[in-house]
This record gives sequence, structure tokens and C-alpha cells, in this order.
Amino acid sequence: MTWPFGERSLSVVSELAERTAGRSSSAGKRIPRREAMRHSAVWACLRLRADLISTMPVDVFRRVGGVHVEVTKPPIFVTPGGSTVLWNEWCYSSQIDLDSMGNSVGVITAVGGDGRPSVIELQPADEVTFIGKGSKILEYRIGQRTYEPHQIWHEKQYTFAGLPFGLSPIAHAALSLNPAMSALSFAADWFGNNTMPGGHLKNTAKKLDQPEAQKVKARFKETVQAGDVWVSGNDWEYSLIGAKASEAQFLETIKASATDVCRFLGVPGDMIDADSTSGNITYANVTQRNLQLLIMNIGPAVTRRENAWSSGLVAQPRFVKLNPGALLRMDLKGRFESYKLGIDGRHLTPDEARELENRAPLTPEQEAQFARLFQSKAATPVPAAPGGTPS
Repeated sequence: MTWPFGERSLSVVSELAERTAGRSSSAGKRIPRREAMRHSAVWACLRLRADLISTMPVDVFRRVGGVHVEVTKPPIFVTPGGSTVLWNEWCYSSQIDLDSMGNSVGVITAVGGDGRPSVIELQPADEVTFIGKGSKILEYRIGQRTYEPHQIWHEKQYTFAGLPFGLSPIAHAALSLNPAMSALSFAADWFGNNTMPGGHLKNTAKKLDQPEAQKVKARFKETVQAGDVWVSGNDWEYSLIGAKASEAQFLETIKASATDVCRFLGVPGDMIDADSTSGNITYANVTQRNLQLLIMNIGPAVTRRENAWSSGLVAQPRFVKLNPGALLRMDLKGRFESYKLGIDGRHLTPDEARELENRAPLTPEQEAQFARLFQSKAATPVPAAPGGTPS
């Protein structure tokens, strides 16, 4: 997607970002992100995804001769935000930002001996401004302070080609659905009055006079109403202002149901007690339903985070894996049946199965007792027939 003025610069005039700080309510107040998240389905989806991903055990492995050998986790996977912020809390907070804003940003305040981050202090996404040129981010501004890229930890999702940062899932959905929404006059209203949903994009290379600025503004609106997203003439800034009223307005305009919200945020409706067309979820198939959630809905987000952590937080050939199996808690009968299949198929030892149940390995006394109770009984010999041989 290209800017219609080619390499011509934009001004820093406020007209270019009219109402980008968020729509005003009837009382004239700007609505922050926490207000827009009051839609119960939005909150439930974000909470569920963050709860599940942040409580998956994280492990670090090393490839040795084609075999994955588990190694000691670096401090970043224990107390990533410093001594007072544990891993689950850090992962939960960053996942909420990724799923609601499309970006998670933190300041690297300490590095280890390998030069990798050892402490990352997460920052409020609402206060982050990306400063760049073309398709690259050159600086990050958080509040009044500016940071270079090597000082920042940045994860993103819900991306468009050419964008060096992510979008919120609802903004991403709205942009993707833009042609279909024309009948509702949604695009002209929402995208015409907002540079980007809940954001502020501007160029800082040159200041234009008022007539030229108005011309730029008019042509800019024409571009975004046609479905274009990225505006890049020379230098630019994009602020995650976090006024999510635009998203709330979008949901209201299309009369989004809880099911629609679940589609946008990647959570099956029945998982948050919303109306669902997937049929009745019974006790017999709850494990399969949870498996579908982890594979189809959360699996891609897990993979993206694993790749980001593997490339940025540990030295090669180490890599990071989350263990979703810990969340697939089956009933007692199902677990023991799966253990038996693993032991009989020589994929699992009895002690490994016991460890999964938080039990100590078998003692010699226990092994002897099992041997007495379950030893194979020898076949009883059959008496020989007269003049014959024993069978």
C-alpha cells in the first residue's frame, strides 16, 4: 500500500490526525481503552487467551545431535520484569497488550553475559509512539523519553504487509471487512475521521502551509476510505494512543454480537458462555474441545511468541517452548489410560508417568510388590495320556 503523494512529506498539522485520539462520547469525553474493554465478550476473550498462555509452563531446550535436551532457564523466564515481577504476571500483561493493541513493548533494563535481555520492564501500550522512516522503526518514544531499537523489546501481531507494528484485532478485522461494510457507510465515517483506529500517524520531515495542508488532508482521507492503511512519505510517527472508542463504535455500528467478537478475537463462543452453533459441549468431548481451542485458536499466538523468545531471549542453538499439555487436564480414567498406552508403546516409563502425577519414582520395595502381584503365571502342565507324552 502506497501513499498517493509518493515521497512528498506530510506536515505535523493536527488536521492530518483529526479525532485520532478517539471518538468522543455524548458528554464530549474521550474514551480510553479500559472503557472500550467493558464489552463483556471482549474482556472474556482477552482474559481467556492471556490466562491460558501465561500459565503454560515455559521450557528452554538445546539441540544436541538432533535431540532436544532441556537446559536451565535463564532468569528472564523466571523474573522477567525484575525481582518483583514473576513470569506468569509478565506474560499475562504482555499477552493482553498483544491481543488488544497488537503490540507489546518493554524497556530492556538489564542484559546477561550473552548480551541478551535479562530484565524487560513492560510499558503501557497507550504511551508508546513509534518513530520511523519507510517501513522501519528508528526510535521509540515512551512518555517524554526516546529509546533506540536495541533498548526496546517489541512483540507484535495482527500485522499488515509494510507495517513495522501490529494492529488491534478489531481494527484488523475492520480493515479486512472494509469493502463489505460500505453499505453501512462505516468506512467513510470511521476511517475517514481516524488516521488509524485508535492511533495517530504523522510525518515530521516538513511543515506545510494551510492550503497545502488542506490538500494533503483531503487526498489522505480519499486514500484511507478506499481501504489503504499505511501512510509513509518520509519520516513518520505512530502513537498507540489507546482510545478504543473507535473499536466500540465499530462493534456498535455492525451490531456485533458476542459471537462476532469471539470471531474477531479468536475464541470459540462456547468458551466464554456465548451463544454458539458448534453444538452441545458435553463432558465426554470437553478434552477434544480444549484441544481444538489450543490448536486452532491459541496455537498460532503461542508459536509466534515462542519464535520471538527463541530469537531474542536465548542464544542459539537454544530455543523456547511453551507446554500446552499441562492445560489438557483429563479426568483420572482418561489420564491413566493414556499413561498405559504410553508405557505399553515404550514411549513412557512408569517413573515418568508417576512424575506427571506428582509422585516419586518407584522404590525397590514397591517394584518387588508389583512383581509379586502381577508376575506372569506359568502354564499348568497337562498330565500325559496313557502311553503318550506329556503335552
